Amino acid sequence: MPPTLKDVAERAGVSRAAVSRTFTDGASVSLKMRKKVEKAAKELGYSPNALASSLTTGRTKLIGLVSNNFHNPIFLEVFDLFTRGLQDRGLRPLLVNLSDETDPANSVRMLRQYSVDGVVVASSTLPPGFAKAFRDAGVPVVHSFGRHASSPEVHVVGIDNVECGRMAARELARRGYTDVAFLGGPEAATSTQDRLKGFAEELSRHSEITLRHSFAEAYSFEAGRAEMLRRLKNKPAQAYFCGDDVLSIGALSAITGSGLVVPDDIGLIGLNDMEMAGWENINLTTIRQPIKQIIDSSIELIVSMLVAPDRYPEARLFPCRVIERGTLKPVA
Repeated sequence: MPPTLKDVAERAGVSRAAVSRTFTDGASVSLKMRKKVEKAAKELGYSPNALASSLTTGRTKLIGLVSNNFHNPIFLEVFDLFTRGLQDRGLRPLLVNLSDETDPANSVRMLRQYSVDGVVVASSTLPPGFAKAFRDAGVPVVHSFGRHASSPEVHVVGIDNVECGRMAARELARRGYTDVAFLGGPEAATSTQDRLKGFAEELSRHSEITLRHSFAEAYSFEAGRAEMLRRLKNKPAQAYFCGDDVLSIGALSAITGSGLVVPDDIGLIGLNDMEMAGWENINLTTIRQPIKQIIDSSIELIVSMLVAPDRYPEARLFPCRVIERGTLKPVA
């Protein structure tokens, strides 16, 4: 049997209450007592029971990590950074898959059943109302990669997707393309809407450039490939802003599989700069989203809300930049 709190108390020659206080965050215990208890626990190989501790403190240290796009490889990086960042702070992530979920009430009900201390909604496609539903239920929440607002109702950490659309448009204009297109993710996704908005706004300043747009069914390789194959049945554009790296890579597969060459026949620019975008056989020109900084900031906010849950909501925006590789023709 694994050692118990009673065993530690007997080895240290102290009361069980003293052992319990030693392993309870914020409890009062002298330095001498702490060293004695920790020494006995180490000798016995004792680790405090997290579930039992939660009954004493009223805190589970569970943070719900909510996402809805597990088909996008970028989520592996997001998941890795979030889980390690939370664990480094003594918190435990609880992963929730919302791929087929449309009602935030169901998600709130499920996470409350697990008595999570807070929630991070990690999605660029879920509407602001999803995160707000947790706030309304009294659960501390941060919306990572969420839609920017000057007066947000919950904490939002991410990028300016409208400006990213403008950045992509400026890059295509600088390279002399006159027939361009936006190939976005799901039309209902806030990130898709904002990226198209910025792209169209910037191109409206260039009367010599024509713009068309279409949408893939999901932010996935298969959806990007399928949508590009449909575009290739008619006269394709000279260059595409795909609104996401995984869509760009799917589009690249469709283009090369049809016997065309990137960027000689068709140019591509993506968004995210996920790891595989830099692989030699992909070499995607893209707009880098600072994912690590966004996640670090999101964790800092959720940790602060565990102490001050009524902290006034703020929006944190991180700048993006173009990563030049090989899927757009050079600047003229």
